Order: sequence, then C-alpha cells, then structure tokens
Amino acid sequence: MTFKRSFAPVVNEGVRVLVLGSLPGEASLAQSRYYAHPQNRFWHLIGDVVGVALPSMEYEARLQALLDHRVGLWDVIAEAKREGSLDSRIRDHATNDLAALVAALPNLAAVAFNGGTAAKIGMQALAESRLSLDLVKLPSSSPAYAAVTYAEKLRAWEALRKWLP
Repeated sequence: MTFKRSFAPVVNEGVRVLVLGSLPGEASLAQSRYYAHPQNRFWHLIGDVVGVALPSMEYEARLQALLDHRVGLWDVIAEAKREGSLDSRIRDHATNDLAALVAALPNLAAVAFNGGTAAKIGMQALAESRLSLDLVKLPSSSPAYAAVTYAEKLRAWEALRKWLP
C-alpha cells in the first residue's frame, strides 16, 4: 500500500467557513483536484449553498468562487495508507495541522466536516485548540454514502449559510 497525500489548503484571510474532507480519493489524486469523482456531490452541494453553479465552472474558477463566498477547503488527513478511495480503508494516517490553519484565519467562524471520518479525526485534532469556533458535522458528499438522498444532504449543508455573507 502506498501513502496518499492531501492537497494544499484553499484559503485566504476572508474565509469564514472551512470545509474539511478526509483524504482525496483516487479520481481526485489522479487529477490533483478536490472532489474530482464525477459522482461526488460536493460541488453541487456547496454550489447550492452559495448560490453558484459550481459544477459547470472550470476547476480554478470553482476554487476562486469558494474563496469569493468566504469558503475554504482542506482535508483532515495529511497522508495515509489506503487501497482505493473508501475512508474505511484508511490506515496509518497523519493529520494535517488543523489547529495552526484555523488560528491563522482571522475571520473563521465555523469548521464543517464532510462526512463521519473527517468529523471524527478533525474534531480530535481541534479538541485542544482554544478557539471558539462552531463545528458542524455534514453528511458525506461521497457517492459511497448513499443512505441519505441529495435533498437530505442539501438540507444539512444549507446550515453553512448561517456563517456566510
């Protein structure tokens, strides 16, 4: 098993909501892009939240649109061993320095976790930080998490609007 590594964070000083995934899947790693798997609903969900048709945009424009709407993006895991793309297959993980990143974002109000694995690992990583941030567990945008409909996922994700302009 080879080590898979996360991408650099997509943030700037204006970010109010930081969305954290677990670790990029195979399609994302192959394309060096967040949420590249065509069945992953991330770009649809966050686009519906901010009111922009993100899936129809070029990748770099998507990232800029997130920042324009004060949304940042990163992963809780820096690197791990994993066969395939499922979070359940993650082994020997090392976490990203989430506490340092959130401390460096002066306008950050909330950290949202895209799925259970991201929430579990991310909340542990942030447990010792003394920052007063709202932590939000979101249903995973992954196609592997099919127990919840898109409409149900969107209702949960729409909670992010509370912290966005």
